[in-house]
Amino acid sequence: MRFEHIIEINSPQAALQSAMAVFTREQLWLGLMQRVQAPQRFPNGPESCDWQETAPGLFVRTLRFGQHVMQDEVQAVALRSLQFTPQPHGDTAPIRLTISIEEPKVQQMVLRFVYVALGEQTAEEAYYNEYRHNAWLHHDRDMVKSLREWLDQGEFTSRSH
Repeated sequence: MRFEHIIEINSPQAALQSAMAVFTREQLWLGLMQRVQAPQRFPNGPESCDWQETAPGLFVRTLRFGQHVMQDEVQAVALRSLQFTPQPHGDTAPIRLTISIEEPKVQQMVLRFVYVALGEQTAEEAYYNEYRHNAWLHHDRDMVKSLREWLDQGEFTSRSH
């Protein structure tokens, strides 16, 4: 199973630039690192997240969603990409998420989200893939909405990467 979508962050169209906050790559990166280090700040995020950087750009995390505890590893390539790899749990195939910052045109920046199953899916899991795809797209749009709100509030102006 592979699912991919793109969300535009900055548009080269002047009308859209004036309607939406324009991110620098550094500001966008700071926001994406919130998804690594403080995912509980986002809608439908975990109740808590404990993380440790075990090597430069490599994070090991424990996320708590009520009674459910999930562990993953995040590989961060500064200003370029994040790769979230969950540890296997139960009979469900883990699904890796990669978020990449891309600039296909001058003044345009997009986030590419790629979800890949790391093993064979059962027929039952495959049955729910369309639901998953829709949920992930909605979740990723909510994340970008939060980043925009934080940018508008000046959250990324005084930090450095």
